[in-house]
Amino acid sequence: MPETTDQLAATLLEAQVAYTLSQLTDDAKFAELVDDEIASFMVESGTVPLETVMPRALIKAVARKYTMQFPVEGAIPELVGQVAGRLYRHEVHRTTVLSEVIDTRRFEELAAVATELPVARRAVDQVLASPATTDTVVEVVQRAVERRVGVRAGRRLAGLVERWTRRGTAAVLGSVQEDSDDLLLDGLREFWRGRSGDAVDGFRDTVDEADVEDVVILVFEFWRSFRQTDFFRTLLDAGIDEVFDTYGATPIADVLADLGVSEADLREEAMRFGPPVIGHLDTTGFLAQLIRRRLAPFYASAQFREALASRR
Repeated sequence: MPETTDQLAATLLEAQVAYTLSQLTDDAKFAELVDDEIASFMVESGTVPLETVMPRALIKAVARKYTMQFPVEGAIPELVGQVAGRLYRHEVHRTTVLSEVIDTRRFEELAAVATELPVARRAVDQVLASPATTDTVVEVVQRAVERRVGVRAGRRLAGLVERWTRRGTAAVLGSVQEDSDDLLLDGLREFWRGRSGDAVDGFRDTVDEADVEDVVILVFEFWRSFRQTDFFRTLLDAGIDEVFDTYGATPIADVLADLGVSEADLREEAMRFGPPVIGHLDTTGFLAQLIRRRLAPFYASAQFREALASRR
């Protein structure tokens, strides 16, 4: 008795499910599948420009959604706070000294480079030359005088203290400005000599867990308002434009190479995550159900019946 169309469809469906399962669950076959798919992708993507498959306008829309519209309420700030708290409390801070995080030679190199940066020099010069710096010094000295001789006497001496403090501060800051680079570098080196042998945990005296939570809250509050500004949107669009102006006409394979992602990296990650995830899904029976659910509609479709009828 010949098979009916439904029987043939069921037979073919189960055969395809079994074949697909064998490709995914057999380590050798899965590795071969990964090699074939990635090799094919690299060949095809070597001729396809980035902007052909990733239009600039669509990328901007996605970027705006996740930076400007995606909610940062509820569980997200709470989770970030919990993660920050756990990192803060971690035992590794007690058992690790600063010189194990960054060795002395590397610190010296970074400190020298940092103090020689034009932006660092300009920042120090602006601080030293700013009238606000002198005003701050004057206020500190006046308060110190008031604590020493009393508020009433301190106020009577305020004018004299201010004149001499301004003169002295101007002279000191002027001389400091000439050697600001060396002084800043010496200060960093002195700090490192005094603290490089201390445990990272020692900085908890300055920053406690409540401070960490406050910073997390502050960052989220700032981000919620800042991301809604035209300023941020303009910068976001400009950043995306720069990427596409640079790589829009470049084949995808070349973009990946410039980013340091090789064909071997893609294979490695596929083999790292594929077998354990697929193995778990296969053990639970979910993988076969998933494959069958994806394939079954075709074998029940008019297209399958028409193709079958055309062969008879």
